[in-house]
Amino acid sequence: MKYLILIGDGMADRPLPLLGGKTPLQAAHTPNMDRLAREGFAGAAVTLPNGLPNGSDVANLSILGYDPRQYYTGRAPFEAASMGIDLAPNDVAFRCNLVTIGRNAAGNQVMEDHSAGQLTSAEGKILVEALNTEVAGDGCDIKFYPGVSYRNIMIWPGGKAGADCTPPHDILGKEIAAYMPRGEGAELISKLMDISMMLLENHPVNKERISKGKRPANSIWLWGQGLKPGLKSFNSIYGKKGAMISAVDLTKGLAVAAGLSVINVPGATGYLDTNYKGKAEYALKALKDVDLVYVHVEAPDEASHEGKAEEKIKAIEDFDSLVVGTILEGLKDDCRVLLMPDHATPIEVRTHTAEPVPFVIWESGKKQPGFEGGYNEAITAAGKSQTEAHKLMGLLIKGELS
Repeated sequence: MKYLILIGDGMADRPLPLLGGKTPLQAAHTPNMDRLAREGFAGAAVTLPNGLPNGSDVANLSILGYDPRQYYTGRAPFEAASMGIDLAPNDVAFRCNLVTIGRNAAGNQVMEDHSAGQLTSAEGKILVEALNTEVAGDGCDIKFYPGVSYRNIMIWPGGKAGADCTPPHDILGKEIAAYMPRGEGAELISKLMDISMMLLENHPVNKERISKGKRPANSIWLWGQGLKPGLKSFNSIYGKKGAMISAVDLTKGLAVAAGLSVINVPGATGYLDTNYKGKAEYALKALKDVDLVYVHVEAPDEASHEGKAEEKIKAIEDFDSLVVGTILEGLKDDCRVLLMPDHATPIEVRTHTAEPVPFVIWESGKKQPGFEGGYNEAITAAGKSQTEAHKLMGLLIKGELS
């Protein structure tokens, strides 16, 4: 038996007036996911336990079969692992977004864009190198590492991890003064963000972006900090060799920490133009060598953060036809498929929320009662099975809730 986990990041949503009271999943044409729902075991999963951040880090850790209440230390350490950064025991890793800070009518600074207009990785690398030059000039041990697009990492050796730091995608359009870091280490974190504003505001990269009508990456925003995680290997827990296909450092880092191999797909961008079909084709090929492949697609979540319903519908339809459809057409071996989002990202709030999300476990050559309404959020309100997401791996592999 082979196993596939198909994740449409942030795919779940809430009814929207502009869609006639439907969610993007309900409005989208998704014949392949609907087939899985009708023929598989459908239920609702809690991916974001109370008391933990409403983040993709917690959610994907849960889906991989790890109870985040036991294993979660912060988002950034997983992303650091993906980038090959070997954290010392006392190193604190921070997620370092390159963001756009604007001003509202009152002249106060607001979080205009958590992704700085989806700047390129090449642009981001130049800006991060400039940050390193500036910080090194102050004789500071802190170092910045360039990642993908706006997603970067900062390492604070011997630093403090206890500050309350808000994710930038949670405060889009809001004044940043109310969301600056508070608590342990907040003074230095805020100072670094202030330095970045002065350094990046007139940087040539940003001048060129502005000249082309693009948003500037005129500040950093630090959040998601934590110490090096200590996960047991996936193989030691479940007895299966696995692989991860994703465009983002977070999920790649989860794979590294769990002992899964990481498969890089050409053209995988983590955005709406990602190579959907290539991810599916690489997953099918990987099943010849491993038992389980985890396929993560970021695009629906990015459209949600931008508040663009039509783009989210397009991302969902591409996920259905080019990922799910390609996989169903190409499966040769007996296989179980787990289909779900990692969390909901409602268009109306443009950030992650903790409500249960619909999942389906489908097995080739075997039909179950399923859910006739197709794959959408109605599954969670239909009296179907509800479980904590970290128990789904046991259901997928062993056929029982672990």
